[in-house]
Amino acid sequence: MSSSQKQRFPNQRQAAQTQNRQAQEFHSSEVSDAEITEKSFPEKPSYLKYAFANPYNLALVGGAVAASILTLNPFIAVAALGLESLWLLHGSQSRSVQRLLWDPIFEKEKAEFDSQQRLERVKSLSQHGQNRVAELIEREEQIKQLAAQNPSFTGDLLRNELAKTSHLVNAFIELGLTCARYESYLNSIDVRELENQKTQWQRFVEANKDKSEEVEIQLARKNLAVITKRIERVAEIKRYLNIAYGQLNLMENSFQLIADQIVTMQSPSELSGQLDELLDGVESIKETARETEQILRTL
Repeated sequence: MSSSQKQRFPNQRQAAQTQNRQAQEFHSSEVSDAEITEKSFPEKPSYLKYAFANPYNLALVGGAVAASILTLNPFIAVAALGLESLWLLHGSQSRSVQRLLWDPIFEKEKAEFDSQQRLERVKSLSQHGQNRVAELIEREEQIKQLAAQNPSFTGDLLRNELAKTSHLVNAFIELGLTCARYESYLNSIDVRELENQKTQWQRFVEANKDKSEEVEIQLARKNLAVITKRIERVAEIKRYLNIAYGQLNLMENSFQLIADQIVTMQSPSELSGQLDELLDGVESIKETARETEQILRTL
């Protein structure tokens, strides 16, 4: 290739450096996300564990064994272990005991776990994002308190429906984190520079389509196609962000509306309908996010 032909090419070195820098920045973001591994909480409680590893049971068993050692009477320990076996068998399998003792403990532990996970994830958001999450959580607590005061809501139905509010808050945080990551990525993209590169390649192709070497013009067309595709993908990511931000606003406004209405609701089904609609919207956004992730991997 002659020196004159090299000069007619757009600044490929500068373009390559820009693309490499953007790729490295996005790769760093991916590594950072991968390093944040969420702990999982058991879906079902371990009733046997609760029956054994509670302070009252451990104190009684320990006291019996200690008394057996101090009095040199092995029958005390044997009797204690026998009663312990019966307790573990029936105390862990009895549905009434589970509902009365172990289920509340499991729900409390799960709530504490979810709260801790939320705090860890929210730290990655901007201050404005953290404030929005805090306001949504405050609204969630208000909904729970107002629902508990509504005589039309029974305990089990209320618990089942209000569990959806926690799912929605978690989805709000997840969606906010995704938006923040995409915004950060878009900030690393100089769209004007991409447009300039596209224009340069277009001019080169038009100016040299009849007189350039075949390999040279093919490479130029391929570069033009790649730049055009990148610009289109960036536009798709921006479109996703617009939809996602709209969903975030909808969730906030819906929580406010539910808080306004819940005192006068006549049935949990009224609450369920609004929460299910929000959950459907979130699932739709998640599906779009998965498609957007595929787009990001191609850039």
